[in-house]
Amino acid sequence: MIPATFSYQRAGSVEEALELGAEHGEDAKFLAGGHSLLPLMKLRLAVPEVLIDLGRVPGLSYINDAGDHIAIGALTRHHDVQHSSLLATEVPLLAHAAGQVGDPQIRHRGTIGGSLAHADPAGDLPAVVLALDATLVARGPGGSREIAATDFFRGLYETALEPGELLTEIRVPKPSVAGWSFQKFTKRAIDWAIVGVAVQGNAVGLVNMGQQPVRASAVEEALAGGADPASAAARAAEGTSPVGDLNATPEYRAHLARVLVGRALVEARSRS
Repeated sequence: MIPATFSYQRAGSVEEALELGAEHGEDAKFLAGGHSLLPLMKLRLAVPEVLIDLGRVPGLSYINDAGDHIAIGALTRHHDVQHSSLLATEVPLLAHAAGQVGDPQIRHRGTIGGSLAHADPAGDLPAVVLALDATLVARGPGGSREIAATDFFRGLYETALEPGELLTEIRVPKPSVAGWSFQKFTKRAIDWAIVGVAVQGNAVGLVNMGQQPVRASAVEEALAGGADPASAAARAAEGTSPVGDLNATPEYRAHLARVLVGRALVEARSRS
């Protein structure tokens, strides 16, 4: 399909991007790699009147050691996250999961910030940053603010970002527990996950188990109470609202969640 008519603006700096965002408000969308937004525009599920291209904005692509956390610029490509030696050492869950996003072409163009701001519950990285207790930094006309990942995702393609605000950085704490795992079930490797699971220690994020990325709070509660992986995994679908579609019924997604969480918990413990 063909997107609806829109105008195109290219920002040369963060300040210019924010000025354009303030000027156009809710009629505008920021464009990074485009692999999330453009398909929605072709389906006319997103119809922005103005696209603000961030592709040439300097200073938003980096992976830095910031002491107790790793700071990642929002325009950092999935490929760079995947191949970061710093992340491989300090936060291997994120590096590994970035390598599972789409295919090499997508990973060379798509950005971590774009994926998170898109807030697709079927996306891999939102569940990962939830499991990692990341903090997202947004910048708007009023300055910068920090948003916990648990407060960032509000609904289907909906985040805590205000109109005109730009996601600039992701801050990922260095995990205190080494064990991690990322599991997902797909028809093809490049497809969106039918269900996925990200585990860091006893924190569990779920992919495609509701209208927004979610934590498996019932599993985490069971683990905190001393439950074994199998018993905890049996509660993986509690408190979730998986949808039915051509790929799976809600019941099948609930089953997959229990299976994948069980596998992920076992693998995470083997890495502890």
